[in-house]
Amino acid sequence: MQRHEVPTHLNIEDKAFAGLTMRQLMVAIIGLALAYSAMSQMPLPLPVRLTAGAVVLLLTAAFSLWQPAGRSLEDWAFVLLRYVSVPRVVVWRVRTPHLAETDDPSRFEIVLPDEVATITPERQP
Repeated sequence: MQRHEVPTHLNIEDKAFAGLTMRQLMVAIIGLALAYSAMSQMPLPLPVRLTAGAVVLLLTAAFSLWQPAGRSLEDWAFVLLRYVSVPRVVVWRVRTPHLAETDDPSRFEIVLPDEVATITPERQP
């Protein structure tokens, strides 16, 4: 009897239905449900409802199928949120002696400037 080893190190997602992964399939199902509700339940004229449904369908297709640089748009959204939430300039320096004499045991302080300015490194003695 021949044995065959199943490769588990390929780093690819399994296809669930019609060549779509489970993530793509779930995004497509949720998008189709949102498009249906946008077209059928909004109390607006028919052309506005059809336009809203078409926009939701296009966004659904983009989120479920388009993967720039091999990453899904959800990953890019998290990257963008992290970029926006992290401060651009952080300065770490030793506290001055008059601040170090207080009861606070920490020796360092972090200064976040209000405006982005050119920072030159200062040499401490």
